[in-house]
Amino acid sequence: MDAVTVIGLVAGAGTTFAALPDLVTMLRRRSSRGMNPRMAAITGSFQILWVVYGAFIGSTSVVLWNVVAVVVNSLTVAAFLAFRRRERPRADAV
Repeated sequence: MDAVTVIGLVAGAGTTFAALPDLVTMLRRRSSRGMNPRMAAITGSFQILWVVYGAFIGSTSVVLWNVVAVVVNSLTVAAFLAFRRRERPRADAV
């Protein structure tokens, strides 16, 4: 494996898992407090474009890392929405 491939794999892993600490924190706290899902949603949207781009240029590493990143960002948004729904005061609880 050449140096360029190694750099690409390391860079892909770094950006792919950059959102993981937010997801883990939210799951540990079991709360959406302090989280903003917009960044994960925006990043995930552009990572879908990276998947398409990677497919066009035939780059397995670009496609692979960005598919994993889309999954991580989707899980972050889903967890946020689930915890947020549970934390909202219900009208009938008054």
